[in-house]
Amino acid sequence: AGGVLPVLKHLPGYGRAAVDSHLDLARVSAPLDELIAHDFAPFTALNDLKMGMTAHIVLEAVDPDRPATTSPAAMRAIREEIGFGGLLMTDDISMKALSGPLTARAEASWAAGCDLVLHCNGDLAEMEALAGIAPALEGVAAARAEAALAERRRPDPIDIPAALAEFEGLLSQP
Repeated sequence: AGGVLPVLKHLPGYGRAAVDSHLDLARVSAPLDELIAHDFAPFTALNDLKMGMTAHIVLEAVDPDRPATTSPAAMRAIREEIGFGGLLMTDDISMKALSGPLTARAEASWAAGCDLVLHCNGDLAEMEALAGIAPALEGVAAARAEAALAERRRPDPIDIPAALAEFEGLLSQP
């Protein structure tokens, strides 16, 4: 109603993670059949959404050596096993779950199959370095972006005084 598009995240699953990917790299050792039956299931049910975000997590049954964001095998699982065909973006590339120079992280993400790389910490030098290597959005990735943008709609009208009154009422409840 507010004109905001949903983003399916964190593909291919982060529910079993025991660490915060802002701080460290999570590893999951569950077998592939368990991942498919349980972890991938919510994403499969929502695979028609137009935008998704990767998880910085190692699913050992999919790729024991690389986090999903930089793993071609994980991208195949997202696209083929889960069936997600929308615009696929990384989670914040500057999170501590990923290692190495930011430009190498970004290049590995694009090479794996991510359409977009997100950088969210606001460091201008890092943003400039990433902008300097970012490829043009074209081909299938551009088509996915266009499909996502086509889903936008104008927000429903809102009565600001009524919304503020409702908010104040909610805050005043015990």
